[in-house]
Amino acid sequence: MNAIKSALPLVLAVMFGPAPAWSAPIFGADLASFAVLAAAGVTNVPTSTISGNLGSSPNASVGGGYVFSAGSIQQNTAIAASAQLQLDQAILDLNAFAGTSTFFSNGVATIYSPGVYDGGAVTLGADVLLDGGGNANAVWIFRTMSTLITSTTANVTVANVGTGAGVGVYWVVGSAATLNGPQFVGNVLARDLISSDGALTLSCGRLLSATAQVTLIQDTISNACMDTGIPGATAVSSSGGFDQGSSLGSGGSGGSGGQVVNGVAEPASLALVILGLAGLGLRSSRGTSAVPMR
Repeated sequence: MNAIKSALPLVLAVMFGPAPAWSAPIFGADLASFAVLAAAGVTNVPTSTISGNLGSSPNASVGGGYVFSAGSIQQNTAIAASAQLQLDQAILDLNAFAGTSTFFSNGVATIYSPGVYDGGAVTLGADVLLDGGGNANAVWIFRTMSTLITSTTANVTVANVGTGAGVGVYWVVGSAATLNGPQFVGNVLARDLISSDGALTLSCGRLLSATAQVTLIQDTISNACMDTGIPGATAVSSSGGFDQGSSLGSGGSGGSGGQVVNGVAEPASLALVILGLAGLGLRSSRGTSAVPMR
C-alpha cells in the first residue's frame, strides 16, 4: 500500500501533465509518402505536376494527366488503404492538442507565429505569413470547425525557420478545403472535398481527404519541400513535407500563438503506469506475507 501511495504523484503527473515533445513526425510512413490522397477519387484537369504518391482508397479512380517528379499512382493499393487509416489517426492526434489562439477570416495580410489555432468557417482573403521567429522546429496547427477557403489573391508562405529541418504545418479542416490562392504550404487534412480553382502551387505539404474527393486543375503539389523560397532555408528538403512536429508539446517561439502547447497523456503511457502500480502492489503484498508476525 505504501508503494502505491508513493507512486500516486507519478500517476497524477502522467495523467494531467503535458505530454513529452514529439520526436517523430505525425504521419505514418505510408501516409507520408503521399502528396495527394483521397477516399472518393481524384480528378484532374491536365496537366498537374506531382512529387510524391497520388492515390485514392477505397475508390480507386484517380484520373490522369499527371507528371511525376517522384512517387507514383496508387489506385486502392495496400499502401493507399493503410495511408487512409493513418490519416484518421493523424487527425485524432492533431485534434488532441490544446488550442493557444484563434484562427479567423481576414482581408488583410496576417502573420502567425507557431502555435495551435482554432476557428469556425475560415476564409483567407489576403496573404498569410507563418513566421517561425528563427525556430527550425516551429510547428503550426490550424483547425477549422467547417470550411477553409483561400482567395485568389492569398498566398500562404513560411519564413524565418532556419534550415526548416523540424518544421510542422498542419491544416485540419472540419469539412471542405478550397485553395484558390496561387501559393500554399502545409499539410491539408480535410474531412470532405479538397479543391482549387487551378494553377495552385503547394511546394511543401500534402492534400489529404479523409472521406471525399480531391480535385486538381493544372496544380503543382509536392511533399518534398524543394524550391519553397523560404529565406535561409538551405536544407528544407529534410523537413519531410512540413511533417516533423518535433516541437509539439514543448511550445513554439513567442508571440501570438507561441505559448507552450500542452499535449494529452497517451493511453499507452497510462497503461504502463497502471501495470507498474499493479506490480508494486503485488510485490508489497508478497513482501508483507513473508515477514513473520511477532
